[in-house]
Amino acid sequence: MRVIFKRLSSLAHLSRPLALTSVGVVLFALGLAYFFIALYRTVEMPGFVYYLTLQFLPRWSRGILLMGLGLATLVIGIWQLSGVAVIPLSTAPTNTGELVVGFQSTAAPPRIAVLSGGPGMLILASLGRHASSMTCITPVQDPVEYYYRASSLFRFENVYYVAPTGSMAQVEVELSNGQRYDIRQGLAHNQELAPYHVVGMRLIPPQTAEGTQPLLVTRHTLDALAEADAIILGPGSLFESILPNLLIPELREAIKASRARKIYVCNLMTEPGLTTGFGVAEHLSQIRTYGGFSPDYVLVNAQRIEPEVQQMYLAAHQSPVYLSPEEYEETSVSATDRVTRRQILVEGAVVIEADLASSQLQLTASLDRPGEGRTVRVLRHDPDKLAAAILEILRRG
Repeated sequence: MRVIFKRLSSLAHLSRPLALTSVGVVLFALGLAYFFIALYRTVEMPGFVYYLTLQFLPRWSRGILLMGLGLATLVIGIWQLSGVAVIPLSTAPTNTGELVVGFQSTAAPPRIAVLSGGPGMLILASLGRHASSMTCITPVQDPVEYYYRASSLFRFENVYYVAPTGSMAQVEVELSNGQRYDIRQGLAHNQELAPYHVVGMRLIPPQTAEGTQPLLVTRHTLDALAEADAIILGPGSLFESILPNLLIPELREAIKASRARKIYVCNLMTEPGLTTGFGVAEHLSQIRTYGGFSPDYVLVNAQRIEPEVQQMYLAAHQSPVYLSPEEYEETSVSATDRVTRRQILVEGAVVIEADLASSQLQLTASLDRPGEGRTVRVLRHDPDKLAAAILEILRRG
C-alpha cells in the first residue's frame, strides 16, 4: 500500500483540476443521457440499439454494470496519470509560465550483480551509491577472506561480497603451447608464456577423503542473479576473474535465465599468456563458449593511448583491445520517432565505444633489485567514466 500511496502522491498538485474535470464529465454524461432518452422516445431506432443500450437487462443491472466499467476506466486512467512527473507552474523553472512535462516518474535504483575479481570490483564500487544493492560474486578459485577484508576496510555504500560456492575450486587452463596450468600461477607475469593464449579451461572441484566434493552455489548468489536488473561481467582478467564462475553449471544457468541486462566490460589491454592476440570478438567468443550466452552490451574503450604508455605495454607483450571493422558481425538499426541510431553487433552483443580509461602513475618493484622501484604510467579503467557508461545503458529502458 505504501508504494501505491507514494505513486498517487505525485497527483497532489492535480487534485483540484481532476475534481473539476470529474464533475464536468459527470454533468456532460447526464446531459448526453437525457438527450438520448428523448431521442429514443421520439425517433424509431434500428434493432441493434436495443442490445447496444442493454435494454434486455433490468435498469438496476444496467446502472451497476455501467458504473463498474466507468469506475474501472477511471482507476486505470488515474494510475497511468500518476506515472507522470507533475510540477506546479509556480515552482517551474520558466519565465513564461508555460511548461510541458513529459518525463516518467523516477524509477527505483537498480539492483546489480557483478562477476569480477578484486581490482575490478574495487573499480566498480563507486557504482554502489547509484544502486539499491550491488552484489559482487567473487571468483570460485579465490579465498573469500580477501574480499571480506576489502569490504570491512573500504565500507562501500550498498556493496556486498558473496562467495559463489561454499568451498573453493581449482581452475585449470590449457595454453596454445599444449601445457596446462593452474590459473592462480600468475601466467600473465611469466615472460616465457607471453606469446601464447588460453585454448581451454576446466573446473576441478575440491577433493576430500570421501571423493569429489560437489560445488553447491550459495543462496545469496542465486538470489542476487535472479533479482538483478543488471549483471556486469568485469572489469577484470577474462580467464582469472570472469570465466571461472561460468564453469559452474548452476550459476551459469542462473545467469542465462535472468532477465537482467548483461553488460561485459572488455579488457583495456591483452594479457600475456592468456589473451595474446585477442580482439573484442575473441573476448566475447569465450563468454559464449563457457557461459552459453552473449552479453546484451559490451563496453569497449575508445580512448587512444599515449605513445609512451603504449611502448611500455608493448615491451610487456601487451596491446590495446580496440574494435576493428573486421569484427563487425552486423549492424542493427534502432529507430524512434525522432532518431535513427545504428548499432554495431559483435557476437550478438551491442558494442558501445566510449572513453572508459585514464592513465595513472604506479610504483613498480624491480625483480633484480627488490629494494628499488620505478614509477611508470599505466592505463586503468576510470571508476567515474565506467559508472557513467553503465548507468547510461540502464537508463535506456
